[in-house]
Parts: sequence; structure tokens; C-alpha cells
Amino acid sequence: MTALVFAQPPGQDKSQLEKERQQIQKELQEIQNAYNKVKGQSKQILTQVNVLNRKIDLQEKYIGSINKEIRSIEDDIYLSELEIYRLNKQLDTLKSEYARSVVYAYKNRSNYDYLNFIFSANSFNDAIKRISYLKSYRAYREKQVETIKETQQLITQRKEQQLKRKDQKNVALGNQTTQVKELENQKKEKDVVMLQLKSKEKDLAKQIAAKKKKDRDLQNAITAIVKREIEAAKAKAKADAEAKRKADELAKKNTPTANPGTTPPTTTPNPTTPGTKRNVKSDAPASYLDLNAKDVALNTSFQANKAKLPWPVDNGIVTLRFGRNKVGEYIDIDNPGLTIATPSAGVTVKSVFDGEVSGIYNLGDGMAVTIRHGKYFTTYGNLTGVTVSKGATVKTGQAIGRAGKDDDGNGGQIDFILMIETRNVDPYPWLRR
Repeated sequence: MTALVFAQPPGQDKSQLEKERQQIQKELQEIQNAYNKVKGQSKQILTQVNVLNRKIDLQEKYIGSINKEIRSIEDDIYLSELEIYRLNKQLDTLKSEYARSVVYAYKNRSNYDYLNFIFSANSFNDAIKRISYLKSYRAYREKQVETIKETQQLITQRKEQQLKRKDQKNVALGNQTTQVKELENQKKEKDVVMLQLKSKEKDLAKQIAAKKKKDRDLQNAITAIVKREIEAAKAKAKADAEAKRKADELAKKNTPTANPGTTPPTTTPNPTTPGTKRNVKSDAPASYLDLNAKDVALNTSFQANKAKLPWPVDNGIVTLRFGRNKVGEYIDIDNPGLTIATPSAGVTVKSVFDGEVSGIYNLGDGMAVTIRHGKYFTTYGNLTGVTVSKGATVKTGQAIGRAGKDDDGNGGQIDFILMIETRNVDPYPWLRR
């Protein structure tokens, strides 16, 4: 008999796609709320463009998620069609086999034939085997009927599933059309704002130049702090190594001398003796900030919390991403971290992880705090009212200050920078989403 193969139900990743879309929708709503606060304000043209760019990126990501769902549904429908075709072929084979068995049973339906088949056995054991065979044959025919019914039910189920997936596809296509229109409207709105932005090119050039200078000053200050921490760790490592060397020498002097008549241990040539070769190998560690147990634990824990770190502010919106941000054809900003807009100036800024305050400095129009987490450093710029002191130990979520005003002087804003020793990295993938 042909074996039945039950296919897995389609749409296994639908919940994951739905979760992804819900997250994007949440971010889109937050971006829209932030945009509504600055929309139409002449002093916040640049902020409007940055928020619209972020909104368009999210909208395109949302449409991409819908497209993935449509492709998944189409794949399910295609596989379902193949499954239905295979089951129909299998059903034809089962019916054909059952028809042959029915015809055979009809031709040999006489009780005399059955009795003759049993009593013609050569021995009692052979007769028992023939009776068992007849019972098995009857059970086989009954099983054939059950299998045919099961296959017919499975075909019906697959057809129902296929109709549901087709309905889901129609809904997804309708949603796709709506979201594409929304994207077109957003791009048109951006074009209008870009015209306003171009009319204020001179004012914006001064604003951007001031931001670039502020970013350079902040970056230089952070780099100096990181280098100072590395040098301090390096000096401590050397001091620990020297202390260990002296302790080993003292222990060697206090070791009792060997008994007379014993063979002295073989000595190795002095590497400084003329004529001997010395293999020079650096003993410097990969990182001086990853040596002691405390730093090792912090580094391991920080790395393990990638994509889980809390945001430095509640309800913040990223207006400038890490790296190059090109606005139109004439505005280009290379951001060392994330620029995060807050609902208003004065909101609480919090440490994203356990650590120690390495530096607090005044950049003229705002304060900045750098916290060391082993070899990781986080910096919170454009602060006012700093509430921690240098050398203080801080915990995850602890308040360290308040957000200052944004570049236009209306809303709130902070600059959040993440460095692995002296190297800047994008903080966004490290934050909880």
C-alpha cells in the first residue's frame, strides 16, 4: 500500500512577520508624534527633514515586511497546490488498488472456495496460516477504505487552507497598496520641506558647522579620556607584573639549597650571553582593559546584552543616525553616535549599563558624561544638571543628568556615543528594540 505523507501546515513564520510589523508600526507612530511637534516650525526645518527621512525609512521597511508576507503566502499556496495534486494522485492509486481487491473478492466470494482454500492445506499449521492470511486480507481491505477516507479529508483540509491563504494574500495586497500611497505622500511632504530647507541654506550652514565643531570637541575629549584609562590600566599591569617578578625572586632565594652530592639542575643559556639567539615575542595583551577580573566580567556582560541595553532616555526619537547623514545635495553630517530628540528639554538621561564615571566636561553649551564599562565607553552629550561625579559607580538605569535643548532651542536632545576603546561603533544595534 502507498504510504501517506502529511505535509507541515503553511505559514509557520507568519507570527514572526506580524511581530516585526507591529514593532515597525510602533516606531512609525512614535516618529509621527515627534514630527507633529515640529511640523511647520520654521526654526526646526532640519529636524523635520531628519524625522521625515527616518519615517520614510521605516515606511519602506514596513512595505518590505508586507512583501515578505505576500511571498510567504504565495509559496504556501504553491506548495499547497503541489500537495493537493500529490494527494489526488495518491487517492487515484488507492482507489485503483481497492477496486482490484474488490473484484478479486467478488470472484472468490463463495464460502466453498474459502473452505476449499483452508482444507487443501498440507498440515494443520499451514491451515492456521491460511486462516490468518484471510483475516489479514479482510483487515487490509478495511484499512484501504479508511486510508481513502483520510486522504479525501486531507485534500478537503488543504483546499480550505488554500482558500484562507488566498484571502490573506488579498488583505496583504490591499495593505501594500495603502502603505505605498502613504510612502508617496511622505516623499511629497519631504520635497516641500526640502524646498524650505534650501531657502535657509546659509542659516543651516552655520548651524551644521557649529554641530561639527561640537562633535569634534566631544570626540577629542572622549578619546583623551579613553587613552588615559588605557595608560592607567597599562601602568597597573606593569606594576603588577613587576611585583610578581620580585615576589618570585624572593621565593626563589628562600628556597632551601640542594643536598651535597646531588646533581645540579641543568641551566639554560643566558639570552644576553654573546653567541646565543633569543626569540623576541611581545607579551603585551590584546587589551589592557580586559585583564583584571572586574573588567573581564563587565566586558562579557556588556557584550551579552547587545540589542538589550535600555535607551538613555524614555520616548526618544533618533533624528541623526551613526555615521554619514546626507540631507539633500548640500548637507552632509558625519555623526559619531546617535542624536536623540526628547519630548522636551530637562528629561532624565540614564546610564545604559553598570560602570564608572570616567569624565565629566563642559563643552560650552552643554555638559557631557563618559562612563566606562570595562573596555566599552558610553558618552552622553548635551546634558544639563549632571547628577553624578567623576569616579562614581553607576548602575543600569541610574539618572546621570538631564537633556539639554536641541539645536533650534525648542525641544530636547542628547548625543549618545558608544566606543570600544578608541573605536566608535554604531550604538543603535546595541539598544533594546
